Amino acid sequence: MNKEMATREGFVSFRGHDIWYRIVGNGEAPGKSPLLCLHGGPGASYDYLEALEAMADTQRRVIFYDQLGGGNSDHPHDPSLWTVTLFLEELGVVRQALGLERFHILGHSWGGMLGMEYALTQPSSLQSLIVSDSPASMIQWVAEANRLRAELPPEVQETLLKHETSGTTDDPAYQEAMFVFYRRHLCRLPTWPDCMNRTFEKLSKYPEVYTAMNGPSEFHVIGTLKDWDIVDRLGEIHIPTLVLSGGYDEATPAIAETVHRGIRGSEWVLFENSAHMPHIEETERYLQVLTGFLDRVEAQPD
Repeated sequence: MNKEMATREGFVSFRGHDIWYRIVGNGEAPGKSPLLCLHGGPGASYDYLEALEAMADTQRRVIFYDQLGGGNSDHPHDPSLWTVTLFLEELGVVRQALGLERFHILGHSWGGMLGMEYALTQPSSLQSLIVSDSPASMIQWVAEANRLRAELPPEVQETLLKHETSGTTDDPAYQEAMFVFYRRHLCRLPTWPDCMNRTFEKLSKYPEVYTAMNGPSEFHVIGTLKDWDIVDRLGEIHIPTLVLSGGYDEATPAIAETVHRGIRGSEWVLFENSAHMPHIEETERYLQVLTGFLDRVEAQPD
């Protein structure tokens, strides 16, 4: 990314709380629209998406925000808050506060789930949707996660099951076993970049949203999202949509195919050498694919 690129950070007020945002870029060239990026988790932070700041070099602003309960935003302690409805409302408030009249959304993992939910509200301001490494059904997600989990070494599987059964998933042994799965299906780089480590550190410090909505791990989903499923509604999404996923992704090719088949006219690009983080694992190609898609969308007449 151009080191001279302007950046601005601040806060948006939402239900009496502060939502932190970061804007990278000097505005839009004629015919371009800003890109709003939605992080995963739920309850993670923007940090691990920072490679997407390079999209500002395509003459558009790139906008990030930490969702309520995560990262640099406020961390209220209220289990009743953590619903899809709340985060949909928050997205709308952020869009309005930042004056986004015409924009693209890129959602990663949970962020892609949120992006699809937002697209289903038929907002006239949304020009396109990029669904990166995301399911349309947590039932399918859990089924695929269990299939991948069954391929782990037997002793790792035994450790996971032991602590899940006894309710001791905060035990370091469980965390260690979980990372065997993560290094296969979350990010396959031998050394994780600082941006990913920062997100994990913040998520470890503020686990409430993730635990409430997901559960103790990616494959032990016992939170409020466990029955979430919009597969039957995907046909209601009519804007240009790009589906992205990794060959080793915990959002498996079967999961990505469900999203791709459900959204009529969508494009799907598989990053064969990546797990759940192709924007980190195959950054150059990811940015090229993303730029090509946005250029095609913006070349179409309104």
